[in-house]
Amino acid sequence: MKAIYVTSAEPYIGKTAVCVALGKRLQADGQRVGYLKPMSTQPWRTPQGTITDEDAAFICATLDLGSNCTELTPVIVTPALLRQRLKLDKQDDLLEKIQAAAQAAAQDKDILLLEGGSSMREGYAVGLSNLRLAEVFGAPVLVLVKFHREMQVLDDALSASLRLGKQLLGVIFNHVPAEATDFIEDHARPFLHGRGIRLLGVLPSVPRLSALSVGELVRRLEAQVLTGSYNPQALVETYTVGAMTLEVALSHFRRQQNKAVITGGDRTDIQLAALETSTAALVLTGNLMPSPLVIRQAEGAGVPILLVKENTIETVGRIEAAYGKTRLAEPEKLEMFLELMDRHVDLAAIYAALDLK
Repeated sequence: MKAIYVTSAEPYIGKTAVCVALGKRLQADGQRVGYLKPMSTQPWRTPQGTITDEDAAFICATLDLGSNCTELTPVIVTPALLRQRLKLDKQDDLLEKIQAAAQAAAQDKDILLLEGGSSMREGYAVGLSNLRLAEVFGAPVLVLVKFHREMQVLDDALSASLRLGKQLLGVIFNHVPAEATDFIEDHARPFLHGRGIRLLGVLPSVPRLSALSVGELVRRLEAQVLTGSYNPQALVETYTVGAMTLEVALSHFRRQQNKAVITGGDRTDIQLAALETSTAALVLTGNLMPSPLVIRQAEGAGVPILLVKENTIETVGRIEAAYGKTRLAEPEKLEMFLELMDRHVDLAAIYAALDLK
């Protein structure tokens, strides 16, 4: 069974997006693709009430892998399961469960995509570290590293190499700002090459890819939409809290494009100021209804007003928890990321390592 194991140095840096893009590209090239996320630490309840992993369910649907998406995450580590496992000396039964699921997922497939843990630290407590799983499957490991600082990006790549050794296929740097490109190409790439680490891709920072759709915002905030028709696929690239004076708010709002403005339902001045600028959604907190004037202005501008019960701090917390994950449910974002992978990742080297055409 041919397989590739995709993991990351830290959570929320595009691991699932890379799996989707690889799967799509492999399918376009005539490969029969299977997928498995051996372990998840983020239980998610489907509309039918089943516990699974949200990212795995998304990939299953996007790659059209059939109706049994919940079987593609055989181990879901809930708080209860963790406590149970900590009392046991033997943990190999979890591995056996994963191997059985992998066999089923790989049946009649040319290549199995394995989505690993959300960081290089994850899984040791239950005997399912990235290193152990990659060794069990004999799969080369592709590691995603987010660019924060020059030294950090190198340290994360070196750390992955030290942990994985010969299992490491290579690294992909993600969220790389334009100003860091020269450092990556002139210094980081030759430095890593000299240490036997392949830099297989450098994905630039594209804020629109980590944007939330308005529909996702409505769902996550459990919001009531006060305006008429709206486009749930419209993207919110950033957000700001309208808790300042009107003059400061206007100056601030004009500098941000496609934003969500979060403010109290009683701040009519801030709401009207937001509607004068590039605003994708107006989020009103505290379950306070806005004035009819604001609703009319919003409908005229095509800006949805989302009313939420929580206060501003709680609402911001929910939004922050959602941002940073590169969700590709919107066709525009999926096509954009596929193009980025084609342009900035050495797919030929990955195919060669997997002995694929």
